[in-house]
Amino acid sequence: MTVGRAALLTAAGLALGFILLPLVLVSWLSFFRDEVVVFPPSGYTLRWFRAILDQRNFVDGFVTSLEVGVFAMLAGLALGVPASLCLTRYRFPGREGLGLLLLTPLVVPGVVAGTAIYVFQIETEILTRLPLVASLPGLVLAHVVITIPWTVRLVTASLMGFDRTVEEAAQNLGAGPWTTFRRVTLPLIRPGVVAAALFGFVISFGNLEMTLFLIGPGRTTLPIAILQYLEWRIDPVIAAVSLLQILVIGAAMVATDHYVKLARVL
Repeated sequence: MTVGRAALLTAAGLALGFILLPLVLVSWLSFFRDEVVVFPPSGYTLRWFRAILDQRNFVDGFVTSLEVGVFAMLAGLALGVPASLCLTRYRFPGREGLGLLLLTPLVVPGVVAGTAIYVFQIETEILTRLPLVASLPGLVLAHVVITIPWTVRLVTASLMGFDRTVEEAAQNLGAGPWTTFRRVTLPLIRPGVVAAALFGFVISFGNLEMTLFLIGPGRTTLPIAILQYLEWRIDPVIAAVSLLQILVIGAAMVATDHYVKLARVL
């Protein structure tokens, strides 16, 4: 038992180290003084973080990614929460198929999804004259598609252990359907909703493959700005941008975990 436990802990430690190694290297590289990455570095500096502000693509890309991520997250919640309620509360023909359909974007490669949505937007624009192709609303709508599965999955997990007698008690006391949902159901499934909002934002904010097909001229997102920068230069500026992105997402996850305890829904 001792040998087996030691082997298990060693394997877990190696796996965790393998996962964390890229984050540690990126964080370390962001402080290198040399413009060309060399080991060991000649010194350390913070000037690469100041240099980010001189790169307009990074600033514009961060703003665009933030806008798209927030709008996609809110729209994903507005569509995913009612869908989760429908799947868990009602029995109707095609219910299982609808549940699988809502989770399909999780298994479709980003390149395939980007190509399909791009063609769909072209055909829709031809038929309706709506300016979807290479527009910000079209990009947001595409990102909503990849945020809905996370919302459905996490909110459904919260609803599976939900005690319906609490809702029935509220309705017996005179609460209507909307009041019951707002005052009883929503507070009880709040961990799943907040976790879905977090993961939806993170997935949208860091999406690259699908966004490459849908972004318009003169507009960029942060992952695309990083990719374009790497085509011409490799220096610690990229590491500094990546470290800031890691810190933003990490802070959001820590704050969310403190608020709702993500372990309850993941």
